[in-house]
Amino acid sequence: MAGTRGFGVDIGGSGIKGCVVDLEAGSLVGERIRTPTPQPSTPDAIADVVAKTVEQFDWHGPVGITLPTVVKHGVALSAANIDKKWIGTDAHALFAERLGRKAAEIVVLNDADAAGMAEIRYGSDIDRSGVVVLLTFGTGIGSAVFLDGELVPNTELGHLEVDGHDAETRAAASVKEDQDLSWEEWAKRVTRYLRRLEDLIWPDLIIAGGGVSKKADKWLPLLDVRTKVVAAELRNDAGIVGAAVAADIGVQH
Repeated sequence: MAGTRGFGVDIGGSGIKGCVVDLEAGSLVGERIRTPTPQPSTPDAIADVVAKTVEQFDWHGPVGITLPTVVKHGVALSAANIDKKWIGTDAHALFAERLGRKAAEIVVLNDADAAGMAEIRYGSDIDRSGVVVLLTFGTGIGSAVFLDGELVPNTELGHLEVDGHDAETRAAASVKEDQDLSWEEWAKRVTRYLRRLEDLIWPDLIIAGGGVSKKADKWLPLLDVRTKVVAAELRNDAGIVGAAVAADIGVQH
């Protein structure tokens, strides 16, 4: 890696989190800053929060930024859990301008892809061979797919159709909270979703991430699937860490 420290910003449907990252350990340096995602979550409004977050750390190096969208060549091409004005927005150019950085110092990537990169790089108990899928259960369901440790970017497996529904509208962590589902009720929905996923790509390992991974002991044992499912080690910091890694190595999909 080019440096020992980096900076990542993880933009989600409900919160925007940023922090300095120790790139050798794969951990945050100090306390992260979390700001509620502006409503409406337009490109300008979010760019303002990102700029303020970076300024509060007085960080002057490269910055990695995640978006809950498909990102190709720095352009956002979808918008499942943020304002539709993001679709077609050159996010890379927007953030570079708002942060006053050279283009080479900004990397923008899908949030689940960033989280997956962090888990693959720093997870201690992961068999990286074969097909590994990271799923982030939050406002929606994000996905990152790796083949022998190499990322296949911009998979949108949280939007698989399951029983006539977009999977994340039934099995996201936000749905559990909004509908006051028990762990057993929600685990049944997650099981149904994972079985659909298994039938399509036959993964060798599934890593469950997002904030709900903090309580993995309450729901992972309730899943009834054929694939080994483990909790993400970096928990809800994976997106920040992965974003910093992407900026450090210059990944741009």
